[in-house]
Amino acid sequence: QVQLVESGGGLVQAGDSLRLSCAASGPTFSTYAMGWFRQAPGKERELVAGISRSGASTYYADSLKGRCTISRDNSKNTVYLQMNSLKPEDTAVYYCAAAYGSTWKAYRREYDYWGQGTQVTVSS
Repeated sequence: QVQLVESGGGLVQAGDSLRLSCAASGPTFSTYAMGWFRQAPGKERELVAGISRSGASTYYADSLKGRCTISRDNSKNTVYLQMNSLKPEDTAVYYCAAAYGSTWKAYRREYDYWGQGTQVTVSS
């Protein structure tokens, strides 16, 4: 069992930066690939970034590519999402998720554990 707790969301202005954190419980964090998803009101939950269990491989959705960095610290059981140059369309609830295995997964159904989400609101 893995429990995930996100933090770092908030209300910011367009152009600002935020760093989201996701702290995982349990000794097996390094056996899970991790993903950050977001869900805006009325929209599907979408994968915005993924990272392999070693951290060597990453993925970014086109919507955030060039504006965000996913990273992880397995010694701290934590995964991060650094977001820069935020836009109003980045407003959403951001979730981290864990998928057992080496490589990040593309689909929501492939993730085994989810955090409760953290709200990011970007004002124009």
